Amino acid sequence: MSQHIGKLYRSAVASFLLFLLVDVGVSGGTASKENADVTQQSSLLTTLEPWHLSVTQTPAKNKAKEGETVVLNCHFNRPQHPTLPDLMVRWYKEDEKGQMDLLENNVTVSPNNSRIFMSGDLSQGDASLVILNVTTSDHGIYYCQVTLPDRKVVTGDGTKLRIRRALGLFGIEESVGTMTAIVAAGMGGVVLLITVLTPQLRRCILCMRQGSHQG
Repeated sequence: MSQHIGKLYRSAVASFLLFLLVDVGVSGGTASKENADVTQQSSLLTTLEPWHLSVTQTPAKNKAKEGETVVLNCHFNRPQHPTLPDLMVRWYKEDEKGQMDLLENNVTVSPNNSRIFMSGDLSQGDASLVILNVTTSDHGIYYCQVTLPDRKVVTGDGTKLRIRRALGLFGIEESVGTMTAIVAAGMGGVVLLITVLTPQLRRCILCMRQGSHQG
């Protein structure tokens, strides 16, 4: 009888030890899976970091004549995991009158919003600006600015836009500064002509007087 009880005791102990081993194995497998998930998430976060944004504007200088359409190029390097809805693009202009916002939060805010709008595709890193039917009032330096979700702001080097005005004389088209130079040159030419012709006119007048006295 005691031998039978001993066998049952040993069998129960063996079953209990086996249960413990199986339970530890399952728990260990779950922990390993959780550790793997954490490692994978950590790797993904590392992949998302960091994004060194750069904004490029081309060309540095641009010229157009009144009535033309101008495209001011602005490109930025895209992130590998883009969050485009969180990107904000701003365009503003600087001239002798100061600074004026043209586009903010990807939306045109300029009074002439029917002429000025963003044509680029943000998903391709393109935030270019279009100006229709340009006038001399559109001259200035245009800046493209991109704001990241973390509020980091990067601004391009700017594009200087120069508008030529039509004079309506022999189809000549020049900038305002060149027009002033043309007028000054013309006045200088008139003065030079008078200076050169004045002595000759005096001689002619003297000759006419002498001829009349002789007659």
